[in-house]
Amino acid sequence: MALEPATLESGNRIPLLQTLGIRLLEIGERHAVMQVVVGEIHRNYFGGAHGGLLATLVDTVAFFPRPLLPAGMPCTTVNLNVTYVRPAALGDTLTARSELMHLGRSLASVSVQITNQEGKLVTHGTATLMLLADKA
Repeated sequence: MALEPATLESGNRIPLLQTLGIRLLEIGERHAVMQVVVGEIHRNYFGGAHGGLLATLVDTVAFFPRPLLPAGMPCTTVNLNVTYVRPAALGDTLTARSELMHLGRSLASVSVQITNQEGKLVTHGTATLMLLADKA
């Protein structure tokens, strides 16, 4: 399965991210950073950020440390764990940072923290990604 390496530009062209207003800000050697400002489209029944937005941030930023999509490595989520620590309010700027914890032959383990504009932890999670390069 041939895959073009991901860049900031190609990552920011993902239609779901454009719809949700999520921006890929940084691709690092073992990390990546995404950001979103909580708006009306993200509201849950109570008026804060919907948990699905936070889960989407955890799931998506996990793919962007350099050895994964930016290296052209096709992969897919096989496990996602999200822990909600505090609510995110309308107008909050949420920053999601992923850290590649383990890169094996068939699986990658990634941890993610989402903080608000005050640096307070909002959500943390882990993603296990299956590497598909040898599976095609």
